[in-house]
Amino acid sequence: MSNAAAFNSIELDSALLSNLADLGYTEMTAVQARTLPVILGGGDVLARAKTGSGKTAAFGLGVLNRLDTSNFVAQAMVLCPTRELADQVTKELRRLGRAIPNIKILSLCGGVPLGPQISSLQHSPHIVVGTPGRLHKHLRSRNLDLRNLQTLVLDEADRMLDMGFADEIDAILTFVPNERQTLLFSATYPEAIATISARVQRDPQEIDVTDDEQPALIAQHWCSVNRDNRNEELNKALSAWGGTLNLVFCNTKADCAEVTTYLRSQRIAAVALHGDLDQKQRTQALTRFANRSATVLVATDVAARGLDVENLDAVFNYELPAQSEIYVHRIGRTGRAGKSGVAVSLVESRETQRLRDIELLLPDVALQHRVLPEAVKTADFLTPKMTTLKIRGGRKSKLRPGDLLGALTAAGGVPGDAVGSIDLFETYSYVAVRNAHAKNALQQLGSRPIKGRKYRVTSTN
Repeated sequence: MSNAAAFNSIELDSALLSNLADLGYTEMTAVQARTLPVILGGGDVLARAKTGSGKTAAFGLGVLNRLDTSNFVAQAMVLCPTRELADQVTKELRRLGRAIPNIKILSLCGGVPLGPQISSLQHSPHIVVGTPGRLHKHLRSRNLDLRNLQTLVLDEADRMLDMGFADEIDAILTFVPNERQTLLFSATYPEAIATISARVQRDPQEIDVTDDEQPALIAQHWCSVNRDNRNEELNKALSAWGGTLNLVFCNTKADCAEVTTYLRSQRIAAVALHGDLDQKQRTQALTRFANRSATVLVATDVAARGLDVENLDAVFNYELPAQSEIYVHRIGRTGRAGKSGVAVSLVESRETQRLRDIELLLPDVALQHRVLPEAVKTADFLTPKMTTLKIRGGRKSKLRPGDLLGALTAAGGVPGDAVGSIDLFETYSYVAVRNAHAKNALQQLGSRPIKGRKYRVTSTN
């Protein structure tokens, strides 16, 4: 019998509770059980919790429970360090709040044109989620009014400070009311977190659930390589220890692009995530990976900040990072929620000191030296089972997931169980279907009017 507290044991709106039950959420995680009572009571919270601990639902349910949807003013704002995390938070808030009628949640991030965002702000959202730079730009231009703000959330505050957003955060605070609830979530507690908490919060309840969380079950290996054979050795490592979803970390954008090109030449469905990509390219890469139409995501540390993919099988370090703490953040993306994971590092002789530093930081963990297989044959699990289709229409065209599913499964179409995730964005959408049905799905979506209009459809694989 589980000792976890149930959601219906706290004072949540009945519509939120009903939706949580529909989503299969009955018991709270450690961070939810510790923070939600304080948040619902209106208190400030300074919480330490790892990515993947359920913290988005913790602050999200608190924010949603307090909303007055009949009043179209910005009542809550969530600051995130990266566009990817902001998109994930926005998506989760919409899922959690889907039973609340007339709710408007808007994501405001850089890397996309200002015009459409300004148009969306003309009808004020209830909740805004975004990155500090873009939010500050809208506030300076008076596009966004926060005079009625009730709740301010700083998500992954340590990363925002690491990325140099302290000045933007200070500037944003000049636009928010002094009388507000402030929720600060961080994976670590550096001195700077205590400093910013003292500035922005009033008598916060300090909650640390990192000791309550189940230790990650990650088998950690390292393999000897030399400068000239890293790509081939990575291919061997992926075939030996990889799974259906694999994350490869590179230290530079150039390596990221080179590794992706090499893996594709080996007929491995790899996508890249680095700073030289525009927002549409980043979104497509992440969507394909999450949809399982790509089996390897090759990323830099900065680009992967805020990345939270469920059921990640393995993490590979193409090269060890300069700081040991970054290694811990990298491998912590696998082995979550009680599941096991694998972390494999390629280590050149010049990186020996980095390896020793990691071993000193993790004295209770045995990093096993492994010998890579001599020959490599691309494993079947590195071939994706899904194809992602891109539709040139999205939320602006009033499309909904049910519209796309209906067009796919109409007479002579694709079986419903062959359809995977459906992701809608402002001007385009993505649908994942099993490979065997990809051709038929392309024809169904491209030839049939959806809500009276035909849309251009292409395959991203």
